[in-house]
Amino acid sequence: MAKKKKEAPITGITVSKDEDFSGWYTEIIEKAELADIRYNVKGFVCYRPWATISIRKMYRKYEELLEKNGHLPLTMPSLIPESNLMLEADHVEGFAPEVFWVTEAGSSGPLNEKLALRPTSETALYPMYSLWIRSYKDLPFKRYQSCQVWRYEGKMTRPFFRGREFHWIEAHDVFATEEGAMAQVHEDMEMTYQMIQDEFCIPIIFFQRPKWDKFAGSVNTYAADALMGSGKVLQLPSTHYLGQNFSKPFNVKFIDTDGKEKYGYQTCYGPAISRIYGAMIAYLGDDKGLILPFDLAPVQIVIIPILIKGKETIVLEKCGEVYKKFRDKHTIKLDDSDDSPGSKFYYWEMKGVPFRIEIGPKDIQKKQVVIVKRHNGKKYFVSENELEKKIKELVDNYTKEIKEMKLLDFEEQIEMCYELDAAKEALDIGKIVCCGFCSIDMKSYRCAEVVEKEVGGFVRGKRVDEEKHEFASCIICGEPATCTVYIAKSY
Repeated sequence: MAKKKKEAPITGITVSKDEDFSGWYTEIIEKAELADIRYNVKGFVCYRPWATISIRKMYRKYEELLEKNGHLPLTMPSLIPESNLMLEADHVEGFAPEVFWVTEAGSSGPLNEKLALRPTSETALYPMYSLWIRSYKDLPFKRYQSCQVWRYEGKMTRPFFRGREFHWIEAHDVFATEEGAMAQVHEDMEMTYQMIQDEFCIPIIFFQRPKWDKFAGSVNTYAADALMGSGKVLQLPSTHYLGQNFSKPFNVKFIDTDGKEKYGYQTCYGPAISRIYGAMIAYLGDDKGLILPFDLAPVQIVIIPILIKGKETIVLEKCGEVYKKFRDKHTIKLDDSDDSPGSKFYYWEMKGVPFRIEIGPKDIQKKQVVIVKRHNGKKYFVSENELEKKIKELVDNYTKEIKEMKLLDFEEQIEMCYELDAAKEALDIGKIVCCGFCSIDMKSYRCAEVVEKEVGGFVRGKRVDEEKHEFASCIICGEPATCTVYIAKSY
């Protein structure tokens, strides 16, 4: 049963995030009207307007950055023929258990060939790439689409975090050389830091995933893990170096400058926007409700009239003046409903509106307004003639302040461990384990299974940036360590 906060009104968030994260997350999804899980197909969720507005803003930011970096948008069919899916053996083995199949249409009966609802788009795109790419002059070939994908997720579903339908962007690129492809992988990681950490205020770190945990059909996978502050991590965007594993079966070839026909080197990158939104809710939110970066908030400023009998008209007129002053610059709401000021405060705090402007008879008399900042509750008394300047200052710094307040030092999250018992203890107190491992190749999968079964965590991989720690031996088998890995619990 969810643990209640004694002081919270029943209309607001009543569950403590620190004491009962699951209960808090469920309540915020419902009370902030983000999603509805009552749709009668398991694992499929209705996204409500408050969440959808922010998700669309996130899409736009990501799409603008991709296009700035040379990607062009396209739109592909949602159905993939089974014969396409079968062309890359590792890929089909990895995804086949999760595929939704369309087997018949209308009154025509069974289809001649099963059609998959796309679990990802490699096998839809690459047959077309083989038609579209002809020469080295066509390269690099960088395309993306914003779409939904469907996977039959067998684990417990949770809105935004894990479902059977999710909303994402996938970029699929082709290069003449391995060096060009790997440069794209690094660009993908840079874009991830720019979006996830700088714009969405979620601290992340990139790991090269072990071979047993890489994207099906890839050479290597590089994944961003969000540091959720409790020792748990959540996988966010990953970028994959595909080498020629897909270009060969799908005939993605080009005529090079020497006149010879060659296979392209490929990459793919998949930021799941709905999952990132879930991470943002979970990580930034507090016991009052949502905290949102300024650009992503559906309502950025709310004006609350403080009404006293006989002074209603003058207060509402002043609120209207302030509303008109900012309505062309920001998304602003004048809440002139019949609810009490206190109820309005709780409601808009729960919804994560960055700034509240309060105006009452005494403020009008003093020619001032009161501004309250959502993320830290700080209150400002601002004269009317300084209002525009002050709002601009606060707006310009709001997201940066959230980022600085929430940014975690990765080194403070880790515990260096040399023995299995110490690793288990570290995970139990909310730490990420740093330890030696025999390798991240398939031969070491047996050690990873021990980690999962006996330690209760997962090998996330080895750091992509500079590794500061070295170990002599593998924490599981005792063989010489070829790398340093990180073990964590995950959502």
